[in-house]
Amino acid sequence: MIRVPAAPAGRLSDAWRYCVGTGRLDLALRRDYQDSLALVRREIGFRYIRGHGLLSDGMGVHRPYTWRGARHVRHSFTYVDQVVDALLALGIRPFLELGFMPGGLASGERTVFWWRGNVTPPRDWKEWAELVRATMAHLVDRYGLDEVRTWPVEVWNEPDLPDFWQDADERVYHRLYEVTAHAVKEVDAALQVGGPALSPAADGWLERFAEFAERRDVPVDFVSRHAYSSGPAQHVPFGTHQTLAPASALLEQFAAPRERLKGTRLAGLPVHITEFNSSYRPDNPVHDTAFHAAYLAPVLVHGADHADSFSYWTFSDVFEETGVPTALFHGGFGLLTHRQVKKPTYHLYAFLARMGRELLARGEDHLVTRHADGRVTVLAWAPVDASGATPGPGRHRLRLSVPAGPGEVFVRRSTVDEEHGNARTAWQRMGSPRSPRPHQLDVLREAAEPARDHRRLPAADGRVDLDLTLSRHGIALVELEPVEDQAPPWWDERRLLGRDPE
Repeated sequence: MIRVPAAPAGRLSDAWRYCVGTGRLDLALRRDYQDSLALVRREIGFRYIRGHGLLSDGMGVHRPYTWRGARHVRHSFTYVDQVVDALLALGIRPFLELGFMPGGLASGERTVFWWRGNVTPPRDWKEWAELVRATMAHLVDRYGLDEVRTWPVEVWNEPDLPDFWQDADERVYHRLYEVTAHAVKEVDAALQVGGPALSPAADGWLERFAEFAERRDVPVDFVSRHAYSSGPAQHVPFGTHQTLAPASALLEQFAAPRERLKGTRLAGLPVHITEFNSSYRPDNPVHDTAFHAAYLAPVLVHGADHADSFSYWTFSDVFEETGVPTALFHGGFGLLTHRQVKKPTYHLYAFLARMGRELLARGEDHLVTRHADGRVTVLAWAPVDASGATPGPGRHRLRLSVPAGPGEVFVRRSTVDEEHGNARTAWQRMGSPRSPRPHQLDVLREAAEPARDHRRLPAADGRVDLDLTLSRHGIALVELEPVEDQAPPWWDERRLLGRDPE
């Protein structure tokens, strides 16, 4: 029996919901995208959203033209306005990523993704700086300086990988960062700019970025990198299998920037993990499983020890890096499938959103918090082996002594595991339909809801004993509040017809 202290150990950080990732930004023009974002905003409460392609051709910002024999550029913000308006209307702010290169400004034709984001340097650095200045100035003019000062501005995405930056040329990225950061600051010195948005594979890049920033006196307001724990991709048609490192590997990656930047000018800056997940592939079925929720539980609970934010990649399967999804469950990154079917990892986030702010206890399989009104909440999970093997009989027992008031306590439990809150299981049983019919979608949304039960437990000496058993790959939210019995004195429950004699 683990005795949970009555006195709080501190405040529960909400770094886990500071930001969430998304596909390219022009997807935000779609109804399914906006419906999905409204759901996660309402039930989870993400504060910022980050995606690729703000300056790519799909957003139509950079529009070169010829007039009287001379080349000119018009900056058009039609789609930018619609996207940002939609985000702000839902109560979520943009975490801006400046990229990729507009085709009319690109120095080459190398692209990434099905939607062909150009990853080459600008052929005209002055024109690139003007594009950045014009974009930031427009945002300030439309949304106000005080508002835009709260939006972090990240320069590019994973420049250490050839897929995202031509030849992964570090020297040229440093030039891109310098030109971009100064252009941002020319609009307003208090705008937040940072990077270098490195992949987990970056070796030495962060240390050299710090040296470059100090040597050139380049503004850096925050440091960003990404974290994934999967091994090499083993491809099958429209899918990928990968091994996983233990979840602790993600926490080690979260911690790496602060460790590597000790003694540099960038030490002490906010650290944002602007992408993280288990697999870096948008077609790995592990993302859709209960295993995935239990695997990531300790990462969400302990991640704030190492970073100021860590942004789940991504909130929705409305996402097209490798093409349009070919099935409802296809291994997409999202917490939701398209058509808003919740995955088990969605519930991990939704459970955390219902926790209190007073931190009472944390462990390898539990988190206990308290709300300001005295309600106590417990998040519990069954630890998983990253190899996929489940030790023992597949059940995990957790016994807690939890502080409570006098008298009885109302206990509500919500559970997700292989059989509950797991629409993929139901989808497989109905034959894995690639395009479920409307009535099948209704069944899947119903299957996606957690199992729920409730009971009353006695409190003794201001404490309640919880004996929780979690099934294979299970997570559970347990909410406790004192019972204030308001039944009238004349009511006799023993006289109720059909009453259970027990």
